[in-house]
Amino acid sequence: MDAPENPEGPRPPGGGGPAGGATETPRRLSREQLFVLISAASMNLGSMMGYSVLGPFFPKEAEKKGASNTVIGMIFGCYALFDLLASLVFGKYLVHIGAKFVFVAGTFVSGGVTVLFGVLDQVPDGPIFIAMCFLVRIMDAISFSAAIMASSSIIAKAFPNNVATVLGSLETFSGLGLILGPPLGGFLYQSFGYEVPFIFLGCIVLLMVPLNMCILPNYDADIGKHSFWKLITLPKVGLIAFVIISSSSCFGFLDPTLSLFVLEKFNLPAGYVGLVFLGLALSYTISSPLFGLLSDKMPHLRKWFLVFGNIITAGCFILLGPVPILHIKSQLWLLVLVLVVNGVSAGMSIIPTFPEILSCAHAFIGPTVGGFLYEKIGFEWAAAIQGLWALICGLAMGLFYLLEHTRRKRSIPQNIPSTEQERTALLPNEIYPYTILE
Repeated sequence: MDAPENPEGPRPPGGGGPAGGATETPRRLSREQLFVLISAASMNLGSMMGYSVLGPFFPKEAEKKGASNTVIGMIFGCYALFDLLASLVFGKYLVHIGAKFVFVAGTFVSGGVTVLFGVLDQVPDGPIFIAMCFLVRIMDAISFSAAIMASSSIIAKAFPNNVATVLGSLETFSGLGLILGPPLGGFLYQSFGYEVPFIFLGCIVLLMVPLNMCILPNYDADIGKHSFWKLITLPKVGLIAFVIISSSSCFGFLDPTLSLFVLEKFNLPAGYVGLVFLGLALSYTISSPLFGLLSDKMPHLRKWFLVFGNIITAGCFILLGPVPILHIKSQLWLLVLVLVVNGVSAGMSIIPTFPEILSCAHAFIGPTVGGFLYEKIGFEWAAAIQGLWALICGLAMGLFYLLEHTRRKRSIPQNIPSTEQERTALLPNEIYPYTILE
């Protein structure tokens, strides 16, 4: 594919741009940058709506079809597992396939399999239904991974100096999809049955395909010098990846368990169960752009976001039930309030990290273990155990930064970075784990 002529966006470091590094980002968006934002936002919105529509009613429907809570958790969890595995493949071969083609094809397949999920109620109960659920979810995960990998590479080209800000802003549309998906899915399910939510949302995603074909710019791609595996061998990167997996698994834990808990504890209809999810999604949507902006403008705050974000998340999961040892009565207003705070703490934990790691850091463990623990020990204790993981991550990050600060104080100050140099990615900028577009 030919690169667009005279791109107005800045070139990434190491590209063929002017000497001295990347130029400053123009204050006004170029036409190509605007189209990139529209395409990425539409993909985030549509895909997250299709992903989150299952929450309010699918666990109950799957129980009727013979699936246990553990199996339901695995159905949710397999999405994240294959998203991660596929991202490694697409990250390597994106340059050979083409970013725009991968983006459009991934969006098309994602919309198609969302529609297919709507006819699974016609499949015979038991093993056949379960197998088909796994198959469709895996196809959806692979297609979403393709689209998000292509989107991340294009964004890295169009906005090399403001990746965290841009991805943080785009998380608004991901959060909006998470906001609209559950209540809309619950309402459509309650009014029209199982098929309509999936067919409706799948068609929305499919309608975005011709839009993206027309407006998304073409870019040539070039492979980065260093591999993903070399990146994750760095101690700091490994620790940050562990934090991201923990934060993502906390999100995933709620997918198969929260709706069942709300239905059992508060006897709400499916439409209202979808509204409960709003507490988490809305606060995450609002806070994500703020933390993305702060991460770019004041990089010294990132470490505090990571530490306190995980500690607050741990407290939220302890209070979700709440855990029985606290002897606090479970109330709907408390549950919603905790979800709101959890959405903010999730933004603190995830957005400041290196954006390319974010694109493949969804966790298989959260939904799978969450469904198993819910079945064995109940939601209250299961949520507390999930929160313990976040607490360990927060304390580990705090200890790491404390040791790092101590080592720096003992060493002789040399080459103190300027303000501009401090505004680099959280991870070493000489290593690029993914395809960078040139």
